[in-house]
Amino acid sequence: MRKFIAVTAMLALVAGSTAAWAKSRAGIVTVEVDLTAQEQGKEARLWLPYPVSDADQSINGVKVSGDFAESAVYTEPVNGTPMLYARWAEDAKTRKLTFSFAAERQEIAHRSFPKKEAAWDPADYRQYLAPTSLGPIDGQVKKLADTITKGKKTVLEKAKAIYDWTCENMYRDPETKGCGKGDVCVLLQKPGGKCTDISSVYIALCRAAGVPAREIFGIRLGKKAEEDITTWQHCWAEFFLPGYGWVPVDPADVRKAMLVEKLELKGPKTKEYREYFWGGIDPYRIRIAVGRDVVLNPPQAGAPLNTFGYPYAEVGGKTLDFYDPKSFRYTIRYTEK
Repeated sequence: MRKFIAVTAMLALVAGSTAAWAKSRAGIVTVEVDLTAQEQGKEARLWLPYPVSDADQSINGVKVSGDFAESAVYTEPVNGTPMLYARWAEDAKTRKLTFSFAAERQEIAHRSFPKKEAAWDPADYRQYLAPTSLGPIDGQVKKLADTITKGKKTVLEKAKAIYDWTCENMYRDPETKGCGKGDVCVLLQKPGGKCTDISSVYIALCRAAGVPAREIFGIRLGKKAEEDITTWQHCWAEFFLPGYGWVPVDPADVRKAMLVEKLELKGPKTKEYREYFWGGIDPYRIRIAVGRDVVLNPPQAGAPLNTFGYPYAEVGGKTLDFYDPKSFRYTIRYTEK
């Protein structure tokens, strides 16, 4: 019973509320974008992450409206991330779009793993073993990964050793902008950041150690009947366990809980959080995108996106600051279903 109560409190914390814990969460997410105040006489283009159903979440009741000249749903070919695209012509007087959907998310709790590792071919997972622009897997990253996983033989042993190291050596820096850039080399020198930072270090170390891993980008769902979740983007990680599948881990939420509750690293409550987020994630989040160095579809005029967890727009080929929703002018709301 004590452990159930502790996990209940933890889930309330990471979802940003004190509501009771549940096995699932359902509601309506509404994204509203208004680019009217941006420079006139220029073509405007908008891309929004477009969540879809999978084994752990159900997305339906999708509605899209606005005064755009065209809109469609496309898929980014490298990672398979869907996105909603809209375009306004140069002579548009207003530029508005509303995108809403019903989401139901299940808690994930992987607790029993195979004792023997199944045969697998790393070539089948080369995409999840490769470096990214901000996540190298050679040099100091490879050296550290080898040190952390010394003596570990299996994928599971290596993934767990890197998870423990990340929980113990990274920390949450509340001054970090947005979710963080995830610049691994910088973070190894100053290991403080937010969820993308902490997840990126975990993933780079995994890949350097030969463990397939990837970032999952999402947004947290509210725990109240209605909440503004515009800035509630979140990133966690998954590693691939041969013969089992993708396993979620969230060392960033461990460090967030430690910061908010002022917990000691070796304390009993921290231990419970570390156990929970090793193979488990709460239902107060939905998955919206995966992948780094993203070329959108249709392609953006700007450089490949480091991450695609936020709305992205260009007016006259100029990128808007998606970290500043007041200037960009978008809101994301959650309404309990």
